[in-house]
Amino acid sequence: MTAAAEGRKRDTLAIGAVRRNFAPWADPAAVPLIRFEKVTKRFGEATAVEDLSLDIYEREFFCLLGPSGCGKTTLMRILAGFEEPTSGRVTLAGRDLIGVPPYRRPANMMFQSYALFPHMSVEKNIAFGLEQEKLPKGEIAARVAEMLRLVQLEPFARRRPDQLSGGQRQRVALARALAKRPKVLLLDEPLDALDKKLREETQFELMDLQVKLGMTFLVVTHDQEEAMTMADRIAVMDRGRIVQVATPGEIYEQPATRYVAEFIGDVNILEGRIGQGEGGRWHIAAPEAPRGLLVDGGGDGVAPGRQVAVALRPEKLRLLQDEPAPGTPNVLAGEVWDIGYLGDWTIYLVKLASGRTIRVSRANATRFVERPITWEDKVFVTFAPEAGVILTR
Repeated sequence: MTAAAEGRKRDTLAIGAVRRNFAPWADPAAVPLIRFEKVTKRFGEATAVEDLSLDIYEREFFCLLGPSGCGKTTLMRILAGFEEPTSGRVTLAGRDLIGVPPYRRPANMMFQSYALFPHMSVEKNIAFGLEQEKLPKGEIAARVAEMLRLVQLEPFARRRPDQLSGGQRQRVALARALAKRPKVLLLDEPLDALDKKLREETQFELMDLQVKLGMTFLVVTHDQEEAMTMADRIAVMDRGRIVQVATPGEIYEQPATRYVAEFIGDVNILEGRIGQGEGGRWHIAAPEAPRGLLVDGGGDGVAPGRQVAVALRPEKLRLLQDEPAPGTPNVLAGEVWDIGYLGDWTIYLVKLASGRTIRVSRANATRFVERPITWEDKVFVTFAPEAGVILTR
C-alpha cells in the first residue's frame, strides 16, 4: 500500500470514529450553535413556518427533510438572512441575527438556481469569494484545486457555465459555497441535478469534507435516502412545523407519527385495536390477522381499547410458503400479487385475504433458490413482535 493510500485509510478511520461518537444533543451541558425560538413566517395569509423551535449544534451535519411547501427552504433562508421572521428569534453562536444582513453572517448558502457568473470560468467562479476576502494567491489556488477535485470538475476548470451541463453547473455552485469554509454552510437541494452514481459518491465526499473542516452543514432536501445517508440528525417537517427530530436510525426504526413512518422509506400500515398487555407487549385485533397481532412496547397513549396503527417495514417481514405452526404470532395469509426484482432485493406485493396489499422485501443472498416464490403462490407473512411500531398519532 502506498503512503498516500495509507493516509487516506487513516483519514477514513478517523472520520468514522468522529461520526460514531458525535452526539452533542445528548449532552445537557452542550450549547447549540444555531437556535430557532418560536419562529413564525407568514407571507400574507399563508403561513410557511409556524411557532417552530429547533437547536443545531456545532460541527453537526443537520438535514431539514420534507415535501415541497413544508417550509424547509423558508427556514433556511431565514437563517441566511434573505427572509426575516414574522415573529420569534434566531441566534447563531449566541448572536441574535434579526436585522443582521446576509453578508454579515458567518454562513454561506448554495442556491438551488446556481447563481453563477456567466462571464467567468469555473475556477474563477470558485475563487470569487476568496478573492473578495483578499486571501493570498497561493491559498486561493490550492483551495480552488481542492474544490475542483471534490466535485470532479478538474478537466472543466477553464470552461464557462454556458459550456457545462446542468449537473456540472450545480457542482460548480457547490464548490464555490464550500470554498470559503464558512462557520455554517447552507445547502438547498445541493445534489438534485447530479446523476445517481455521482450523487451517491458526492454524499460521502460531503460527509468526509464536513468532518475534516469541522464545519456545520444545514441541508434542505426532499430526498429521504440523501438525508438518511448524510445527516447526523434529521428534522422531518410538515406544513411549517417539525414533526420529529432524531438520528436517521431513530427516524426510521422509531417514527413518532404515522406521517413520519409513511414519509421515510417504505412501510406497511395495519389498523387495529389494542387489547391486553403481556410482558411489555400488546395484543392487537386487526382485520388482516385472524390470530391477532402481538407487538412490542408503544409510547404514550397506548392503552386497551385504543385504535392504533402498526407500522411494519417490508424488510422486517418474512415470506413463507408453508403455514407456520399453531400459536405462531403475527401470521398474515395471502397470495403473491406482483414481484419486482431489483438485483440485490426482490420486492413481493402480497394480497391478503382482506383485500389489503402489503409489501415484503427479501435480500437475494444466494444466486439460486430451491423453491422460488412466484406469482399467485399462496404464502404466509410473519414478523417478530419487536418488528412492529405502534403509532397513536
